[in-house]
Amino acid sequence: QVQLVESGGGLVQAGGSLSLSCVGSGLAFDQYAWGWFRQAAGKERVFVATISRSGGSAYYADSVKGRVTVSRDNAKNTVYLQMDSLKPEDTAVYYCAADFALYRSGSYYSPQPATYNYWGQGTQVTVSS
Repeated sequence: QVQLVESGGGLVQAGGSLSLSCVGSGLAFDQYAWGWFRQAAGKERVFVATISRSGGSAYYADSVKGRVTVSRDNAKNTVYLQMDSLKPEDTAVYYCAADFALYRSGSYYSPQPATYNYWGQGTQVTVSS
């Protein structure tokens, strides 16, 4: 059974930092590209960041570029999202997702939610002003 479990969310003041983690189990972690998405209350789920299977390529939404870093540790079956200089508009539930990419280039990644096969339950991030 595939499970993606996010952690690290919480309440932080504007300008602060949070580090999210997502542990994947029940799947071959290194065969997937990984992504982070978020959904604010009453809004659609949107793309935040993604990292390729090789870990050598990453792509960020314009809204977080320069403030967020995605990384992965295949040995720990974990993908991370380091968020700095947080703003109130970053408040949302953050989800990690796995995109099966074994037969794609090692540098492949996707910002499209529809390409992802598995999703976590999400972790709440709240940024106070």
